Amino acid sequence: MKKILLLFWLVLACFATHSDDVAMTKEKIQNLNAIINANAWNIVYENFTRYKNINDELVLLQLQLNKLSDVHEQEELKRKIATLEEQLRLLKEYKDLNFAHNFSFPKNIESFTKLTNPLAIIGAFSYIKKITNEKEAYALKINEFKSFVKAVAEKNAALKKLMDLIPNSENLANLQDSNKKLEEFNTALQFAVVSYAVYEKKIDEEIDRVNAEIKVQSLRALNIVLAIAIVIAIAFMLKFIAKKYIKDNERYYTAAKIIHFVNINIIFLILLFAYIENITYLVTILGFASAGLAIAMKDMFMSMLGWCVIVFGGSFKVGDRVKVFQNETAYIGDIIDISFLRITIYEDITLETYTKNRRSGRIIFIPNNYVFTSLISNYTHHGMKTIIDGIDITITFDSNIDKAQELIEQIVVKYSKGYTDLARKTIMRLQNEYSIKNSKVEPRFFVFFEHWGMRISAWYMTNSYAALALRSTISKEIIKELNKHSDIKIAYPSQNLYFRNLKNCDEKIFKG
Repeated sequence: MKKILLLFWLVLACFATHSDDVAMTKEKIQNLNAIINANAWNIVYENFTRYKNINDELVLLQLQLNKLSDVHEQEELKRKIATLEEQLRLLKEYKDLNFAHNFSFPKNIESFTKLTNPLAIIGAFSYIKKITNEKEAYALKINEFKSFVKAVAEKNAALKKLMDLIPNSENLANLQDSNKKLEEFNTALQFAVVSYAVYEKKIDEEIDRVNAEIKVQSLRALNIVLAIAIVIAIAFMLKFIAKKYIKDNERYYTAAKIIHFVNINIIFLILLFAYIENITYLVTILGFASAGLAIAMKDMFMSMLGWCVIVFGGSFKVGDRVKVFQNETAYIGDIIDISFLRITIYEDITLETYTKNRRSGRIIFIPNNYVFTSLISNYTHHGMKTIIDGIDITITFDSNIDKAQELIEQIVVKYSKGYTDLARKTIMRLQNEYSIKNSKVEPRFFVFFEHWGMRISAWYMTNSYAALALRSTISKEIIKELNKHSDIKIAYPSQNLYFRNLKNCDEKIFKG
């Protein structure tokens, strides 16, 4: 009897202990859930999960809608689909699970300009403080994420313990979800830690560089101060000697003035040669005398200098075809005159004219100073008569792509052969003057995916002065050839319009 009672009490004790463990484990899970659910990273994950679930539900509803024949049920289902689509639109930024934007470390650290004078040391210290604060802020963010992942891991361990205590399907599902979430967050944490290590290394290297420059400038400033102090001390010593040995006040005054003048000039030369490596200081000093004239006639002087560059540099000459950009507009034409102040261009009909300007034949005047401030492209530099032009043809996905490409290649090669040979000779001549590595001039062809078909892109050499003519000829021949083959179809953007049965809707509205 005693043994039975003892066994009974042991069972009760085990049961009580088991119940306490279950209660404590559930309470711990609830506390961890409160911490995890309020975290921004968990919100991102939950929204990603919600997006997937809504998307899956939409797919099932669409399939169900296709099977329904009753109009009332169709309308009800369409309203439900519209609601889910609106939810999906609001959650579209969570379509892909990506925590990278939460750890967007700068790829390139804003580099501090090289210190060229002691006055810049103050700005350098401010810069060091700024990037150090940024690094500490990112480190705090990493630590917060580590704490969050630790909480997820603790919850995962608690769920495993609860599964051991109460093995059921609900606890198993919760454990599987927790394992998946923990895996995602661990991956994100590894990415964040590696990214931060790279970022931290860049910050430390930049701080070391700036500190080294501060040290150099500090030593330079100390040397300059010592040199100036020595010069001033010598000046005082010379004045003392002059006062001791020169009894005439006028002669002493003259000697003191000379000493003072020489002293000021020596100090000026010390400062000048100490920073002569930065030419901007010297240019600034020399520019004071002619600043007014240079500002008033800046454009004219620049145009004159530009004329010298154009004439003696050989980049442009009369007859060259050029492209000039001004206010986001491009002008293409032939140079008909180069004067002392400007370049004169006669605008021709080109692809730019056809697609954007819609006008041509104008006389365009370009100041010579544009060679310093704007981009000017030369299509016929050093006797070049050819440029690379391209045509894109899009065919349907069910077309015979290989056959279409072969036909297009034959046409392009046929009509551009003369320009290809001419370009080859010109490139060989230019290689004597320029380091041209890629001298391929033969036509090139590429095939790409597009939304409505496969795009075949053909590139070939053409006349620099008449690119549109060959483009027109090749385009016409390609269309003629492709139309001969029933297994090749030209693709183009299209739309499908679906009309509802409005008659039934009107009858329902009338009856209502």
